[in-house]
Order: sequence, then C-alpha cells, then structure tokens
Amino acid sequence: MLLSCMKNITPFFAGFHIQTLNRKRRSEMLEIKRKLALIKQKSFSQLAECFTTFIPSNMLEPSPNKAHSRRRIYSKLNTFWAFFSQVIDADGGCKEVTRKMQAYASLNGLKLPASSTSAYCQARKKLKESELMNILKHNTSRLDNIPERGFLKGRRVVVVDGTGISMPDTKENQKEWPQQSQQKEGCGFPTARICACFSLATGGVLSFKVGNKKSAELPLFRKQWDTFKKGDIFLGDKGFCSFYDLAKLKDRDVDSVITLARRPAVDASCADKKLAPNDLLISWKKPRWTKKTAYSQSDWKTLPSTLIVRQIRVEVTVPGFRTKSFYIITTLTDAEKYSAEEIADLYLQRWNVELFFRDIKTTIGMDILRCKTPDMIRKEIIMHFIVYNSIRMLMYEAAEERCVNVSRLSFKGALQALRQWEPHLNQAKISKRERLRILSTLYDAISENKVPLRQGRREPRCVKRRPKPYQLLTVARDQMKEILHRSKYRAKQP
Repeated sequence: MLLSCMKNITPFFAGFHIQTLNRKRRSEMLEIKRKLALIKQKSFSQLAECFTTFIPSNMLEPSPNKAHSRRRIYSKLNTFWAFFSQVIDADGGCKEVTRKMQAYASLNGLKLPASSTSAYCQARKKLKESELMNILKHNTSRLDNIPERGFLKGRRVVVVDGTGISMPDTKENQKEWPQQSQQKEGCGFPTARICACFSLATGGVLSFKVGNKKSAELPLFRKQWDTFKKGDIFLGDKGFCSFYDLAKLKDRDVDSVITLARRPAVDASCADKKLAPNDLLISWKKPRWTKKTAYSQSDWKTLPSTLIVRQIRVEVTVPGFRTKSFYIITTLTDAEKYSAEEIADLYLQRWNVELFFRDIKTTIGMDILRCKTPDMIRKEIIMHFIVYNSIRMLMYEAAEERCVNVSRLSFKGALQALRQWEPHLNQAKISKRERLRILSTLYDAISENKVPLRQGRREPRCVKRRPKPYQLLTVARDQMKEILHRSKYRAKQP
C-alpha cells in the first residue's frame, strides 16, 4: 500500500497522514484538466503538428468499443503516428518504433513499455484498412485543392503509371500475390502490381489499385476512372494506348495525351486534315471484339464507330536520348488552342511519374515491404502513400511561404529534414511558440534544398558497383548446399 510507505508523524493513528488530511478536495474541472494532462503526456502525436491540416485528429479518435477503445500507450492515435514514424524512419523496423516509444516515455517520466514488438504489432493490426483509406482520401482532397499552374490553360493533368513491389515469402502472401511461375518454390518472393494516378502539378497520389502478376496496368487503371473530373487531362505512356479508354474518358469530358502503340502511324495522305507538317487530324476505327478482349461485348457496343484524334510526330534532337522520334495521340484536337509544341512539352513532363515512384519506392522504401499477411501488406501500402502525400504537402507549404517553385525542391531532402526535426517536435513540454519556431526552421531547411536544373542530362540505367559473389538460391533454403569457394557460381543440389 502507498499509504503505508509514507512517513507517519502521528503515532496514535497509524496509516493517517496529516498533509493528506489538510489537502482540499480538487474541483471537477481541475480533475478533468489533470486527466487530460496525463493523456497528453502519453501521446506520441506531436508529429501531427506538421500535418494537422490534412490528417485531422478527429479521424484518430478512440473507437466506441472493442479495439482501440482505451487510452493506452498504443492507442489508435499513438499507433497511427508510430506507424507513420516507422515509414519515414531510415531503418523502418518495428523494433525502432518500440525503442522510440521507450525513449519518449523516459523523457516524460512514464513507465517504460516492454522492449518486445508484440504489443505494437498487435495494435497496428487493429488499425482498420477503411480508416486508413479515409485518411488517405482526406489527404488527397487537400492536395487536390491546390490550384493548377503552368499546364495547358490551367487544366488539371493526371499522370498514370504502374510499378511492381515485393514482400516477404509467406504462404499467405504467395496465395494473394504469387511469384513468377519460372521460379522454384522457396527461391522467389511474392510480387504485386500497383497502378496509381498522380497530380502532375503537386506530385501527390490521387488514387491507386493493387493487383497480382497477372494484372495489367489497363484493367487496374479502369477501376480508377472516378478519380478524373470534368476538364481533366489524362497523361500516360504507350501502355495506355487504347481506343476503348480514350473513348470512355472522352465521354466523361476528359482529354487524353498518350504515345502511339499497337496501331500503325497514319500517313499524311490518309489523314482527315493536315494541321501542320507533323500534325494530323485522323480517324480511328473501332476495333473488333473477340473473347480475349478485356471488356465485355455490351461495353464494346456502346463505343462509337470512329474516334477523331490528333497525331503529332515529335522529333527528338537532344543528344543521348534513345528515341529519335515518336508519335503522340491526343483528343485535344483544337490546334489553335493547344499547339503541338505545348502538347509535346506536356508529354515530356510524363517522366515525372517515374520520379514520383522512385520517391515512394526507393526514398521511402516501399519497394520491399515487411509485413507477412495480405491484410497488413495493404495497410503498409496505404500508409506509405499517406506519408508520401504528407511530405508533398509539407513541401508545397514550405514553397508557398518562401516563394519557391515546389518542383525545384528535393523530396529526399524534405524527408531527411523531417527525420531530423521529428525528435524535437515530439517533445511534449515545449511551448506552442517554440513549436511554431521549430516548424518555421523546418520549412527553411526544406525550401533551401533545391534540385539544380539538369535539362537533357543522360543517366544510363546501369549499376556501377558489383555485387558480392554469393551463390544464387536455386532450391529451398533448408535444402541448399553451399559451395566452399564462393567465387564459383554453380551450386550443388541434393
């Protein structure tokens, strides 16, 4: 008992304490304030001060019952921001989060949580996928409200592309996202395909869909048509060159700019109208429907018999580029309003989507995921996109306050600054004025790290550093027999 440990100066009444008897009873308001102060001390959400405008705290309120209904060290609020911190961390492991929680508890004089990652992993598992998606949608809507600048009369440009990711080799992951068929069991990793829509102006993710190795980019893209608004421009590579998609998007008042594929280029003698020497107005005929067609016959019947598009031949004169010429297909048929040079320059900006995926996969680390079940893999993907959009918004706010072009700011530099400023933001005992000062210096650090203009620079996709001469795993790990000299590449099989 705590009372028995107190120093008693009244020998006649054991267990009573004079100072306790003289203390006035606290009012209800003081008691509420005391409890709120204790809850705030146990909060790991000071990182939210950076992102309070586009990750609202009301979305992280405790659940009314069952999971995350109690105010514990791993509450819904703490678990979300711990997960957020795990993604932006250079290490990215669960143990890093538990160590950070221990350090935070020690700083605030609280009882240290256990070193085991079990409690954190269980709390993270209780986060609902639908709740994370709602946060991402709110996050996306904030980025979507940023005015468009510099692209074809101020119209919003949505750039689309696909990529692949891998994950731990577990039975659950293999069942959902199987490895390549030519790989032996135990020698490969589950792989998933992601098709995502980005805002070209801000670089933010607008929507995404996940599929397995059999999922092509076009079917995944068709599930995201609701992302587009009236007046948008769809920008894609030759993988999205499809009569069906261009016609359906045109019905939604969405124009398209893509490269020509799977159809021969039309000669000027066969064009409907010659707008310029390399600028033609042509008619595409509706393709035939077969059983192998990706859409139904009823959808095929709704397509127009012909589609008027514009074919622009682009000559590449920049030294070092592999492609010397290519054709752009677009539904922007008004040559007076949209010149061929403007459209060609817009398509040149399509390469930015490759950089967006590089920021997500390489800089943040979504290329190789860590979770061992499909349910947690989906949550991990969503959290990576939440973190990515949050950093993009942070870069935009820093650029607006310092009058800098956001496209010139380094995403990796912003992430590095956030990693180093995070421990200072997570101090519960600093004043609001001090926290605003820290945020101001964070904006300064982000806005000062500009990427130099390197137009026409050629960087071949080659690796200079040679890998270590280890053997390749050709059978299951428990059956593999290692060669004594690792400079030899042929392994013995049982």
